[in-house]
Amino acid sequence: MTIDDYLVVMKTVRIAETLTVMDRSTPIAWVVPYAAGGEALVVRAPAGHLPSLQRVPLPPPLKIGIDVVDLLLEDRQGDR
Repeated sequence: MTIDDYLVVMKTVRIAETLTVMDRSTPIAWVVPYAAGGEALVVRAPAGHLPSLQRVPLPPPLKIGIDVVDLLLEDRQGDR
């Protein structure tokens, strides 16, 4: 059960070739056909020397002199 209160079921999909999963234009994963006796999956531990996301400093705000909320409202009202 997920936090959105619906059941998520894994599906079986037949593939005969390698698929590349993209995040926008960046490849992030490969889906490859299963081969019995193939290479074992290696799970790496997280790098301990990197800061947690909560400790990464945010960049300073841009000094553009424009209210981004006004821009957003203008953009949304222009689509009507």
